[in-house]
Amino acid sequence: MKKVLLLALLGPISAMASAESAHVADDAYVFMNSGPSDQYRINGRVNSGESVVILDRKNDYIQIKTESGRVGWLPDSLVDAGPSNLIRMPKLESDLAEASKLIEAQRQEIETLQISAQNRLQESEQSQARVSELEKEISTLKSQIANMDQSNLIRWLTHGGLVALGGVLLGLLIPYLPKRRKPRNDWF
Repeated sequence: MKKVLLLALLGPISAMASAESAHVADDAYVFMNSGPSDQYRINGRVNSGESVVILDRKNDYIQIKTESGRVGWLPDSLVDAGPSNLIRMPKLESDLAEASKLIEAQRQEIETLQISAQNRLQESEQSQARVSELEKEISTLKSQIANMDQSNLIRWLTHGGLVALGGVLLGLLIPYLPKRRKPRNDWF
């Protein structure tokens, strides 16, 4: 008899120790039965999304305890593990609002970066065009320098040839120029 009493006292305690948190499915409005089938009498109702504690499982039924302390049995298809969507919804909404703010901030940053990238691209294109112009100008100046070198060489050769020709002509004409006679000096 003592063993039976001891088991009777320890039974609910062990059931409470193995209790797990759950909730009534979010899309259900159900009645609880007093036993693990629909053959037992209805002893209350459970609102959709209400938090419950699972006490026991038999057949396809789960024994639950509601927040108000009522105990009853429900088909296990109507009980989902973890917190209900009604409890999670405010957190999800705040997370969504934070995510939306973050997305908006990132969108604005992306737009700013795209504008900056476009500006850099335009600057790069302008710089490339300027580099191309300067390369053409350098090429033109190099050809002008090369032409100047040739024209300077031709000019120096021409001047040198003219000076040489003048020297040759002068050398040929000098002997035919009348010579100046020395005054006679009889004193010697």
